[in-house]
Amino acid sequence: MELAYYPGCSLHASSQLYDVQCKMVFSNLGIELKEIDDWNCCGATAAAKTDDFLAIALPARNLGIADATGLSEIMIPCSSCYSRTLVSQQRLSCDPELKNAINAELGQKVEGKIKVSNILEVLKTKVTSGELAAKAGRKLEGLKAACYYGCLLTRFPCDVPVSDDVENPQGMEIVCKSLGVETIDWSYKTDCCGASASVNDAEESQLLMSRIMKDAAARGANCYVATCPLCQFNLDAYQDEVGKKYGIEQRLPVYFITELIGLSMGFDPIAMQVDRHLTDAMGLLKELKLI
Repeated sequence: MELAYYPGCSLHASSQLYDVQCKMVFSNLGIELKEIDDWNCCGATAAAKTDDFLAIALPARNLGIADATGLSEIMIPCSSCYSRTLVSQQRLSCDPELKNAINAELGQKVEGKIKVSNILEVLKTKVTSGELAAKAGRKLEGLKAACYYGCLLTRFPCDVPVSDDVENPQGMEIVCKSLGVETIDWSYKTDCCGASASVNDAEESQLLMSRIMKDAAARGANCYVATCPLCQFNLDAYQDEVGKKYGIEQRLPVYFITELIGLSMGFDPIAMQVDRHLTDAMGLLKELKLI
């Protein structure tokens, strides 16, 4: 099985380990991720704040390239990239004039044929089919995960087709439970971590992170699980600073969902680059004798 694949900027920069893990895990599930040629930045949050047309046009170019592959589905791991691409496709489908204006400048035209999926949508199908259980034989007992979706998987600026409950999504819990991971019920799973505001408004971003960290700790979590590279990076990189500032003693590893799947599949954590986290991600696994 082949899926078109858009890694986006983060998976080729600060979150390269996520790209590595995606390719390892999906290959083991019998899915070849075909990275689309000559892709460009989707614009993330910056384009949407400065130019409405650019916010649609940037992901539209990627959609045209993806349509040209002839594949039926494109998988996008990054929540921001997924959101921008899905919104662009929806806006273009509802506005023929805008679609024609953008297509007039594109070498590969947006046709709107390809299904835009986030990583959890694809993984849930593998849970339902039993294929994930067949490949992920080791149960990750002892992990108590706070599944952190962040805001970009659940909040969109227009109506788009989504496959999960936007108020209380369950996709990550479904995947985690299939791996033997206990998931906690908590109040901040879809709250914003500040996203890119961690750069230009650190005070507000750290306040948002502190609320997430306090609730996860209070509910007894011993780790976070994320799919969004920016959410993962914020909690991973700033956790110690935020903890000291707001009196939070616990320091919890922030795993990508692909790391847990890979561990259950028996992959070497070093090959998956689990040791590259900024908040120690190896210690808990050793303590629980999972590595």
